[in-house]
Amino acid sequence: MELTMRDRFTVVGRATGCHLVEGDGTRPIHEENVRVRYTAERVEFPEEIGAWRRSIEAEEERREASGLPHRWNNERFAVDRVVVTRTHLAEEPVVSLSLRDADYFDFLTTSLNLERQQENGLTLRKQYLEDKDPVEAPSWMNCSFGVNVALETGKDGKMLFSRRSAQVAGPNSARWNSSANEGLAREHDLPKDGSPISLHAVARRALYEELGVHSADKLRLELLGFGLDLVNHQWAGFFRAVLSDLDESTLRLRWTRGVTDKWEHDRFEFVDADPESVLGFIADKPEESWTPCAPALFYLALVRGAVERGNGDPSGQFDVEQAQQRVMSTRGL
Repeated sequence: MELTMRDRFTVVGRATGCHLVEGDGTRPIHEENVRVRYTAERVEFPEEIGAWRRSIEAEEERREASGLPHRWNNERFAVDRVVVTRTHLAEEPVVSLSLRDADYFDFLTTSLNLERQQENGLTLRKQYLEDKDPVEAPSWMNCSFGVNVALETGKDGKMLFSRRSAQVAGPNSARWNSSANEGLAREHDLPKDGSPISLHAVARRALYEELGVHSADKLRLELLGFGLDLVNHQWAGFFRAVLSDLDESTLRLRWTRGVTDKWEHDRFEFVDADPESVLGFIADKPEESWTPCAPALFYLALVRGAVERGNGDPSGQFDVEQAQQRVMSTRGL
């Protein structure tokens, strides 16, 4: 299945629906090298697509007025562009992320209608994601940016996998996903003092709201890359988080006492954080049970861990590749 002209991240013999725009796990993207620019102007839909949005809004208002389950709108961001460069001397990655205003209904307008035929006979997917470079899609097609975190417990060396609840709207419900994830939201993530948006702060919010990780917990948090979900056309930032002083039992005990967004997941699995165990877990779950970008996130986290164990030697990436070969060999993949 060819989704776009962009290549798809492949792991344990499976070509996922994720394109890695930046990052291979060998080094982090430093917080000061992530430059988020925000323009307080709304996205503008073409006339025909704008009518689709008005229809969605009217339907959700009707359902709410009738006391039926409905989607509520919230202020989000649209991605204008993602530009990747390098610093002059050390050649470290620098990412410029340009955002403008959008909302949840804007996102639904395109995400629910990627296969809908327009008056010109083309679907949105065909016109903007297949016939053209999806990374260069217009901002009104990019009304979602999510921060995805792979969490490791340092005390017992476990990697956490979370399964999205069936109650969560969207194509990723009831699928295995990152440990925690949050979409950028203006209410929560746009600083009131006018300072730039921080993706690291969004990642910490995701860990707190979904997993009960507090600001007092000892946390090592690194941004490892950026990706594009080619199936659902959603942008993503990939983080690795290591909780040095916590273990599985401590986190599970916390969850029994309540978590802000506990309803977003219905199952958690802690797996030994070594490459063979993590990749084996990914391989043993049906391909369709994963969100498009979760396997790429966990692979980057494994590479980063291997590089750290090798005192910064990027050849740690080869250790992960060897583990992948063993996983595939034992399973006949």
